[in-house]
Amino acid sequence: METRKARITRRGFLKATAAAAALPTIITSKALGAADGTPPASERIALGGIGMGGQGSGDTGQLTRDRRVELAAVCDVKYSALQAWEKRGARGYTDYRELIARDDIDMIMCGTPDHWHAQITIDAMKAGKDVFCEKPLSLTIREGRKMVEAARAYGRIFSCGSQRVIGDYGRLACAARSGRFGKILEAYAAPGGPPRMCYLPGQVIPPNTINWDLWLGPAPWVPYHPFRCGRAYGLGGKGFRTWYDYSGGMMTDWGGHKFGGAMHGMGVDHTGPTEIIYPGNRDCKHLTYVFANGMRLVVGGGQGYKCEKGMAKPFAGMPVPVPGLRWYENGARSPHQDVINCVVERRRPFRDVEYAHRVATVCHIGNICYRLKRDLKWDPDKEEFIGDAEANRLVDRPRRGPWQI
Repeated sequence: METRKARITRRGFLKATAAAAALPTIITSKALGAADGTPPASERIALGGIGMGGQGSGDTGQLTRDRRVELAAVCDVKYSALQAWEKRGARGYTDYRELIARDDIDMIMCGTPDHWHAQITIDAMKAGKDVFCEKPLSLTIREGRKMVEAARAYGRIFSCGSQRVIGDYGRLACAARSGRFGKILEAYAAPGGPPRMCYLPGQVIPPNTINWDLWLGPAPWVPYHPFRCGRAYGLGGKGFRTWYDYSGGMMTDWGGHKFGGAMHGMGVDHTGPTEIIYPGNRDCKHLTYVFANGMRLVVGGGQGYKCEKGMAKPFAGMPVPVPGLRWYENGARSPHQDVINCVVERRRPFRDVEYAHRVATVCHIGNICYRLKRDLKWDPDKEEFIGDAEANRLVDRPRRGPWQI
C-alpha cells in the first residue's frame, strides 16, 4: 500500500516537472511555505469534500482552517451546494467515485446523509484515502463493523466527528472516567426519537436541482420528494433524518454526541451492552441498556448528577470543570484538529472508527428495541442478538443495485 508520504513526494515531483515544462512560472510564498506556518504545497494534506451542504460545509471549513490542509475538490449531488463551492475555486464533481479516483487527494470529508457513509468511506479507504466522517457513523450495525474492518485492512486513519463529545460533554465524561465521582452506576442521555417510514408521493424533479438516483444511492428506489432529501433538522417530516431509509432519526443523530460522552465516561466505549430493556418493563420507565459490569445507560431521565456514598449518576450534558483533564493525547482542541494531527503522525484519533462504531451500535440497538417493542439480549463481541432471529434480521439491510460493500 502506497503511503501518504510517498504520494506527496510523487505529487511534488509531478508538479515540479509540469512547472519546468511550462516556464516561465510564478511561484508564490504559499507554494513554498510561508512565515505564518503554512507548509509547502507538497507537504499539505489534500482534502476532498463529499456532501457539501449543512454540516459538511462546516466540517470542510474547520479542516481547511488548519494551514496543513488544502481543499483539492468537492462533490455533491445537489447542484446548488456544488456550485457554491465551485465559485470559490474548488473543482466540483457530482459522482464521488471520480473524486476518490484522484491520486493527489490524501483525505476525504464525508458529510452526506447517513445512508451513504459506509459506501463512500469504504470506497475511499480502498482508494488509499484517510477519512473524516460526520456522525452518526453508519446506517446499520453491520455497516459500521465493515467500516472498522476496512480502516484496519487498508491502514487508514478514520475519525468520526462529534464536536459535542468534547465540547459539551467532555468535561463531565473525563471527570467520571477519572474516578472523581467514585463508582459509576448509571448514566443518563436523551438523544431523541427513532425514524419512521416514509410514504410521501412522488413529485417532478425541478430542473438543475439534484441527481436523484445518486442521492438515493444504496437506499431503495422511490420517486423524488423534496422532504425526503431536505436538510430540515429534527423529526418533523421535512428532512432526511425523519425517514428510516436514510437515517436512524434523532436517536442516532444526537446519540452520536450524548451516548458518545456517556460511554466514554462509563469506560465502555469499546464494548456494548448485554441487555436492552424496553420502556415500562422490569421497573424501567425509560429505554435502558445494561452492561456486563452492571452499569446502566438510561435514555432520558436524570436531570443532573449527585454523589452519595461514593456512587454517582452523571447526566451526559452537564459541564463540570476538571482542570488539567483533556480528551486528546496530542493536545488537539477539536475533532478536526485531532484527525489532522493523526493523519500527519499516522496514529489513531480519539474518535477512532471503532469507538464511533460502538456508539452508533448502541443507537441502532435502541432503535431496534423501539421497533420490536420488547427486551433484547446482545452479544457485544459477536455483535448479534442472542437467540433472536427477528432482531438479527435488522442488524443490516439490503443495498440497492451496484452499491455493495
